[in-house]
Amino acid sequence: MKFHVLTLFPEMLHGFFESSIMAKAVQRGIIEYELVNIRDFALDKHKTCDDTPYGGGAGMLMLPGPLDAALQSVLGKRKSPDTGKTRAKKKTRKRKEGEPRVIYVTPSGKPFTQKTAIELSREQKLVFICGRYEGIDRRIIDKWVDDEISVGDFVLSSGEIAAQVVMDAVYRLVDGVISAESLAEESHTGGLLEYPQYTKPEVFDGMKVPSVLLSGNHERIRRWRLRERIAKTLAVRPDMIGAARQAGVLTEEAESCIAEITRIQGECNGFD
Repeated sequence: MKFHVLTLFPEMLHGFFESSIMAKAVQRGIIEYELVNIRDFALDKHKTCDDTPYGGGAGMLMLPGPLDAALQSVLGKRKSPDTGKTRAKKKTRKRKEGEPRVIYVTPSGKPFTQKTAIELSREQKLVFICGRYEGIDRRIIDKWVDDEISVGDFVLSSGEIAAQVVMDAVYRLVDGVISAESLAEESHTGGLLEYPQYTKPEVFDGMKVPSVLLSGNHERIRRWRLRERIAKTLAVRPDMIGAARQAGVLTEEAESCIAEITRIQGECNGFD
């Protein structure tokens, strides 16, 4: 997989690609990346990439010209002819097979989920547009962008940070980066959150590791972990249980655990 990242601040992204698991994936050739400095495509001597928005309002908006030229450098053959006419509506553009998928990270996009991360991990090339200030000119979105993605219901000053969040969730799912075993029981896999984890020492600050994890009985450990996953999900994200049922990913064993935990909680609440 290759990431193309269009940014005004490429220095913010060097550490991301040159550290930890990502660095190893790059060294092994599983992941490739290109950092495209949008300022390199500005035409004036000051490398201007922003201006005031039409209609007034606070802040500055990224200019369409430099960003369009930067995108053309990555996606040249996707450029559409300039008819000289103003488009009243967003034009419909179908991405051809093999073409990079263009993503604009924005608070006004669709919520980013593990399902989306899995979908994106199957792509060969992803292009990320990192917004700044008040964002980017809508015409760039209409012309180039395939997906507008939000990493949460909050606003960041840096599109680079949001892009890193998406890329980090995606690249680790690419074959060969992390073992399938490590991914199998993570949070949001199978519609549940992850179970609690423990390591040495066996006793820390008076708190002991659950005895089942020291038993050596792999079946007991598996059942305990499933139960803990369900208990955590019911307590923190009960909405995920309903979504998992609707998606048909809960096993009969999981449903049995849910019923048992719910019954016990109901009995305990009866004594309150």
